[in-house]
Amino acid sequence: MNENKAIEVLDLRKQYGETVAVDGVSFTIERGEVFGLLGPNGAGKTTSVECLLGLREADGGQISLLGVSHGAKDNQVRARLGVQLQTTGLLNQLKVREQIELFASLFPRSLPADEILDHVSLLEESKTATKALSGGQKQRLAVALALINDPDLIFLDEPTTGLDPQARRRLWDVIRGLKEKGKTIMLTTHYMEEAEQLCDRVAIMDHGRIIELDHPARLINKYFKETAIDFVALGTVPREQLKALPGVENTLHENGRVTLYSSDVPHTMSGLLEMAKQDTLNFKDMTVRQATLEDVFLKLTGRRIRG
Repeated sequence: MNENKAIEVLDLRKQYGETVAVDGVSFTIERGEVFGLLGPNGAGKTTSVECLLGLREADGGQISLLGVSHGAKDNQVRARLGVQLQTTGLLNQLKVREQIELFASLFPRSLPADEILDHVSLLEESKTATKALSGGQKQRLAVALALINDPDLIFLDEPTTGLDPQARRRLWDVIRGLKEKGKTIMLTTHYMEEAEQLCDRVAIMDHGRIIELDHPARLINKYFKETAIDFVALGTVPREQLKALPGVENTLHENGRVTLYSSDVPHTMSGLLEMAKQDTLNFKDMTVRQATLEDVFLKLTGRRIRG
């Protein structure tokens, strides 16, 4: 294992009875990198992260965190980790500052409570009981607890779930600031825009395997040269006619939402308008856009990330 890598995983495997949750996963994360792990429900993301953190014992493979293999100097490594899981065991009777100070006492070093609370926009709530916080505020508190020990390697599992758009972007700024300080971040998220904005590389998992790994922009360029035309179809969708429209290279249909990937937008649009004129297609809310990481995800897995 290379001690210059923040994380190294080689042939990681985990099985529950006959169910294979993680099937030979391998990847490395550079120090100072923001690395995204994406996948639909049941893809193996959570199990993989739990194995990395030692919360579950892997059935096979090798794991190294901060240059140290699992089982060697585990306590020293844990002191350099920050972890925010989807569900954090908060002590509801404690005030926010008391919660921060309690967690800080568990580590050999910690950052000032005010600095951490200001990072996550909770300074004004420092004297508020945890049980009185909103769901979004509790989520921000969970992130604050992951940062209290000034960790070198940070695991953030769906950190912006439950946050409003403004709070989400403030937390993006926190993550960018951590990267500027040289911290390494492993991020799982359901928000494709978040992964595009923050991640140096993303790994897309499905059925326990990594099926793609690269920079978001390179993945988009690899799978899509076309422009996406989105609309909501009203009534029956004439799929074969849509596929036959000029310029259409691929189509996706999900819950009445149609996406056409076109290499010739003017001619595709002309065909759509002609179909509407002949009443063979009714639609609303049409948009024309460049392909995104969401499109790559749909193409590779056949479903949206929350599917």
